[in-house]
Amino acid sequence: MEAQPVGQWLDELASKASTPGGGAGAAMNAAVGAALVSMVCNLTIGKPKYAQFEQSMTEALGKAEDLRGRALGLAADDAAAFDAVVSAYKLPKATDEEKQARSAAIQAALVGAADVPLRTAALAAEVIDLAASILEGANTNVISDIAVAASSAKSALESAVVNVEVNLASMSDEQLRKETEARLGEYTSAAGRADALVAEVRERIAR
Repeated sequence: MEAQPVGQWLDELASKASTPGGGAGAAMNAAVGAALVSMVCNLTIGKPKYAQFEQSMTEALGKAEDLRGRALGLAADDAAAFDAVVSAYKLPKATDEEKQARSAAIQAALVGAADVPLRTAALAAEVIDLAASILEGANTNVISDIAVAASSAKSALESAVVNVEVNLASMSDEQLRKETEARLGEYTSAAGRADALVAEVRERIAR
Protein backbone atom coordinates (compact mmCIF):
# COMPACT_ATOMS: atom_id res chain seq x y z
CA MET A 1 0.00 0.00 0.00
CA GLU A 2 2.74 2.47 0.90
CA ALA A 3 4.63 2.03 -2.36
CA GLN A 4 1.60 1.96 -4.67
CA PRO A 5 0.80 5.17 -6.59
CA VAL A 6 -2.48 6.75 -5.51
CA GLY A 7 -3.78 6.83 -9.08
CA GLN A 8 -3.15 3.13 -9.52
CA TRP A 9 -4.92 2.32 -6.27
CA LEU A 10 -7.91 4.40 -7.31
CA ASP A 11 -7.99 2.60 -10.66
CA GLU A 12 -8.17 -0.69 -8.78
CA LEU A 13 -10.88 0.69 -6.50
CA ALA A 14 -12.92 1.71 -9.55
CA SER A 15 -12.45 -1.58 -11.39
CA LYS A 16 -14.67 -4.66 -11.53
CA ALA A 17 -12.49 -6.37 -8.94
CA SER A 18 -14.15 -6.81 -5.56
CA THR A 19 -11.03 -5.65 -3.74
CA PRO A 20 -10.04 -3.05 -2.77
CA GLY A 21 -13.51 -1.94 -1.77
CA GLY A 22 -15.35 0.21 0.73
CA GLY A 23 -13.51 -1.16 3.73
CA ALA A 24 -10.15 -0.28 2.26
CA GLY A 25 -11.53 3.12 1.27
CA ALA A 26 -12.57 3.73 4.88
CA ALA A 27 -9.08 2.91 6.10
CA MET A 28 -7.55 5.21 3.50
CA ASN A 29 -9.78 8.05 4.69
CA ALA A 30 -8.43 7.48 8.18
CA ALA A 31 -4.89 7.56 6.78
CA VAL A 32 -5.63 10.90 5.09
CA GLY A 33 -6.90 12.30 8.38
CA ALA A 34 -3.78 11.15 10.19
CA ALA A 35 -1.53 12.55 7.47
CA LEU A 36 -3.19 15.96 7.78
CA VAL A 37 -2.61 15.94 11.52
CA SER A 38 1.05 15.24 10.78
CA MET A 39 1.13 18.11 8.31
CA VAL A 40 -0.24 20.59 10.84
CA CYS A 41 2.29 19.40 13.41
CA ASN A 42 5.15 19.69 10.92
CA LEU A 43 4.10 23.24 10.05
CA THR A 44 3.94 24.19 13.72
CA ILE A 45 7.06 22.54 15.11
CA GLY A 46 10.09 24.83 15.00
CA LYS A 47 8.08 28.05 14.79
CA PRO A 48 9.12 30.45 17.59
CA LYS A 49 5.56 31.70 17.90
CA TYR A 50 4.43 28.22 18.97
CA ALA A 51 7.47 27.25 21.04
CA GLN A 52 5.38 26.49 24.12
CA PHE A 53 3.58 23.75 22.17
CA GLU A 54 6.74 22.20 20.73
CA GLN A 55 6.68 19.12 22.93
CA SER A 56 2.97 18.40 22.57
CA MET A 57 3.15 18.87 18.80
CA THR A 58 6.15 16.56 18.55
CA GLU A 59 4.32 13.91 20.54
CA ALA A 60 1.20 14.34 18.41
CA LEU A 61 3.28 13.98 15.26
CA GLY A 62 4.63 10.65 16.44
CA LYS A 63 1.12 9.42 17.19
CA ALA A 64 -0.20 10.64 13.84
CA GLU A 65 2.56 8.86 11.95
CA ASP A 66 1.80 5.64 13.82
CA LEU A 67 -1.92 5.97 13.06
CA ARG A 68 -1.24 6.59 9.38
CA GLY A 69 0.88 3.46 9.13
CA ARG A 70 -1.73 1.39 10.93
CA ALA A 71 -4.47 2.73 8.67
CA LEU A 72 -2.58 1.68 5.56
CA GLY A 73 -2.19 -1.75 7.09
CA LEU A 74 -5.92 -1.95 7.71
CA ALA A 75 -6.61 -1.10 4.06
CA ALA A 76 -4.55 -4.12 3.04
CA ASP A 77 -6.08 -6.29 5.78
CA ASP A 78 -9.59 -5.44 4.60
CA ALA A 79 -8.91 -6.74 1.11
CA ALA A 80 -7.46 -9.96 2.53
CA ALA A 81 -10.43 -10.42 4.87
CA PHE A 82 -12.94 -9.95 2.06
CA ASP A 83 -11.06 -12.40 -0.14
CA ALA A 84 -11.28 -14.95 2.68
CA VAL A 85 -15.06 -14.57 2.77
CA VAL A 86 -15.33 -15.03 -0.98
CA SER A 87 -13.12 -18.12 -0.81
CA ALA A 88 -15.27 -19.60 1.96
CA TYR A 89 -18.44 -19.15 -0.09
CA LYS A 90 -16.78 -20.98 -2.97
CA LEU A 91 -16.12 -24.12 -0.93
CA PRO A 92 -17.90 -27.29 -2.10
CA LYS A 93 -21.31 -28.12 -0.65
CA ALA A 94 -22.26 -31.39 -2.33
CA THR A 95 -22.42 -33.45 0.88
CA ASP A 96 -23.62 -32.74 4.39
CA GLU A 97 -20.03 -32.76 5.63
CA GLU A 98 -18.99 -30.29 2.97
CA LYS A 99 -21.95 -28.06 3.78
CA GLN A 100 -21.05 -28.09 7.47
CA ALA A 101 -17.40 -27.32 6.77
CA ARG A 102 -18.37 -24.57 4.34
CA SER A 103 -20.76 -22.98 6.82
CA ALA A 104 -18.10 -23.01 9.55
CA ALA A 105 -15.54 -21.49 7.18
CA ILE A 106 -17.96 -18.74 6.16
CA GLN A 107 -18.72 -17.82 9.76
CA ALA A 108 -15.03 -17.75 10.64
CA ALA A 109 -14.30 -15.53 7.64
CA LEU A 110 -17.14 -13.17 8.56
CA VAL A 111 -15.63 -12.71 12.01
CA GLY A 112 -12.38 -11.64 10.41
CA ALA A 113 -14.17 -9.43 7.92
CA ALA A 114 -16.01 -7.63 10.73
CA ASP A 115 -12.88 -7.24 12.83
CA VAL A 116 -10.98 -5.16 10.27
CA PRO A 117 -13.56 -2.34 9.96
CA LEU A 118 -14.06 -2.50 13.72
CA ARG A 119 -10.37 -1.71 14.13
CA THR A 120 -10.72 0.97 11.46
CA ALA A 121 -13.51 2.58 13.46
CA ALA A 122 -11.33 2.56 16.56
CA LEU A 123 -8.43 4.10 14.68
CA ALA A 124 -10.64 6.77 13.10
CA ALA A 125 -11.84 7.77 16.56
CA GLU A 126 -8.20 8.10 17.63
CA VAL A 127 -7.47 10.38 14.68
CA ILE A 128 -10.44 12.59 15.54
CA ASP A 129 -9.33 12.95 19.15
CA LEU A 130 -5.73 13.57 18.14
CA ALA A 131 -6.83 16.29 15.73
CA ALA A 132 -8.82 17.95 18.51
CA SER A 133 -5.84 17.79 20.85
CA ILE A 134 -3.61 19.91 18.60
CA LEU A 135 -6.07 22.70 17.78
CA GLU A 136 -5.04 24.95 20.64
CA GLY A 137 -1.36 25.03 19.78
CA ALA A 138 -1.53 24.67 16.00
CA ASN A 139 -0.17 27.11 13.47
CA THR A 140 -3.21 29.29 12.79
CA ASN A 141 -2.42 29.31 9.07
CA VAL A 142 -3.33 25.62 8.80
CA ILE A 143 -6.13 25.11 11.31
CA SER A 144 -8.53 24.47 8.42
CA ASP A 145 -6.55 21.29 7.80
CA ILE A 146 -7.42 20.14 11.31
CA ALA A 147 -11.08 20.34 10.30
CA VAL A 148 -10.39 18.40 7.12
CA ALA A 149 -8.50 15.79 9.17
CA ALA A 150 -11.51 15.40 11.45
CA SER A 151 -13.91 15.22 8.50
CA SER A 152 -11.80 12.56 6.79
CA ALA A 153 -11.61 10.51 9.97
CA LYS A 154 -15.36 10.89 10.52
CA SER A 155 -15.97 9.56 7.02
CA ALA A 156 -13.69 6.64 7.83
CA LEU A 157 -15.60 5.99 11.04
CA GLU A 158 -19.04 6.07 9.45
CA SER A 159 -17.88 3.90 6.55
CA ALA A 160 -16.33 1.40 8.94
CA VAL A 161 -19.57 1.18 10.90
CA VAL A 162 -21.47 0.18 7.76
CA ASN A 163 -18.85 -2.43 6.92
CA VAL A 164 -19.05 -3.94 10.38
CA GLU A 165 -22.84 -4.05 10.16
CA VAL A 166 -22.93 -5.74 6.76
CA ASN A 167 -20.79 -8.58 8.10
CA LEU A 168 -22.74 -8.85 11.35
CA ALA A 169 -25.94 -9.32 9.35
CA SER A 170 -24.66 -12.67 8.07
CA MET A 171 -23.14 -13.91 11.32
CA SER A 172 -25.03 -16.69 13.11
CA ASP A 173 -23.33 -16.35 16.52
CA GLU A 174 -25.74 -14.06 18.37
CA GLN A 175 -23.43 -13.57 21.35
CA LEU A 176 -20.51 -12.59 19.13
CA ARG A 177 -22.74 -10.20 17.21
CA LYS A 178 -23.80 -8.47 20.44
CA GLU A 179 -20.21 -8.24 21.65
CA THR A 180 -19.08 -6.75 18.36
CA GLU A 181 -21.95 -4.26 18.33
CA ALA A 182 -21.05 -3.20 21.86
CA ARG A 183 -17.42 -2.65 20.89
CA LEU A 184 -18.49 -0.67 17.85
CA GLY A 185 -20.68 1.52 20.03
CA GLU A 186 -17.58 2.62 21.93
CA TYR A 187 -16.32 4.47 18.86
CA THR A 188 -19.39 5.93 17.17
CA SER A 189 -19.64 8.93 19.51
CA ALA A 190 -16.40 10.21 17.99
CA ALA A 191 -18.44 11.33 14.97
CA GLY A 192 -20.07 13.98 17.13
CA ARG A 193 -16.69 15.09 18.40
CA ALA A 194 -15.53 15.48 14.80
CA ASP A 195 -18.52 17.69 14.03
CA ALA A 196 -17.80 19.81 17.09
CA LEU A 197 -14.18 20.20 16.06
CA VAL A 198 -15.10 21.27 12.54
CA ALA A 199 -17.57 23.79 13.97
CA GLU A 200 -14.89 25.17 16.32
CA VAL A 201 -12.40 25.56 13.46
CA ARG A 202 -14.95 27.32 11.29
CA GLU A 203 -15.79 29.67 14.14
CA ARG A 204 -12.12 30.54 14.61
CA ILE A 205 -11.68 31.16 10.89
CA ALA A 206 -14.68 33.52 10.88
CA ARG A 207 -13.32 35.68 13.73
